[in-house]
Amino acid sequence: MAAAKRRFEWATIEKRFNAAYAIAVLFFLVAPLIVIIPLSFNAEPYFSFTTKMLTLNPEGFSLRWYQDIVENPQWLQAIGNSLIIAICATALSTVLGTLAALGLARSNMPFRDLIMAILISPLVVPIIIAAAGMYFFYSSIGLAQTHLGIILAHTTLGTPFVVITMTATLSGFDRNLIKAASSLGADPLTTFMRVTLPLVAPGMISGALFAFAASFDEVVTVLFLGGPDQRTIPRQMWSGIREQISPTILAVAVLLIIVSSLLLLTVEKLRRRHTPQGAKAS
Repeated sequence: MAAAKRRFEWATIEKRFNAAYAIAVLFFLVAPLIVIIPLSFNAEPYFSFTTKMLTLNPEGFSLRWYQDIVENPQWLQAIGNSLIIAICATALSTVLGTLAALGLARSNMPFRDLIMAILISPLVVPIIIAAAGMYFFYSSIGLAQTHLGIILAHTTLGTPFVVITMTATLSGFDRNLIKAASSLGADPLTTFMRVTLPLVAPGMISGALFAFAASFDEVVTVLFLGGPDQRTIPRQMWSGIREQISPTILAVAVLLIIVSSLLLLTVEKLRRRHTPQGAKAS
């Protein structure tokens, strides 16, 4: 009886320690982001808390930096470029990654491991090396300093996320459903649209969201390939820090945090919806 009580006490201590450790790690990761939020409302053009802010004086807070986003043509251009490039790159990454994952899911696929390694190599290769290689290649074919060049570059970086997500989704896919659809007279296109696609849609959407986030936050390839007309939000923030420090960068950072949080919540919701009930219970 005493041994069981000691085990229970140790289990309780271990549980509390794990919870405290998780909270400490979370605070360490989130604290820098939390600091940005009040600083973005600073009425003064500083990257530090003023006396009025520390004393909670309403005069120390302002929306002037958020207003600057919608009034500054450079920021508006950067937002437009980021949305156009990210949406187009996400669409291409989703199509290419889904098709690649469907092919890799076949057991008779030749050189499957080699092809998989090549497809996910952009996640392993340092981004600056990949960006330099893309710059020399796209410059030789006239795609440097063009929206198309950056879209293709971001597609290269986003496709591995779709491939990995879709491969994990297809690993639990019941192929007997495809055989059943074929036995009932459905052609391959109908089988894909009515059987395969609805079942793998959560994984495909999750991969698309990861690809969108990767494109929306990417700055290195834009520095190599982009020109004055291809400035994205990360490129504009980079230039703002180097050329003219303005708290508008903090306001944009807060908006990016909100967008990233919404994307993560969407991915988590899709993951839970796609997880079998038995796995949840276990």
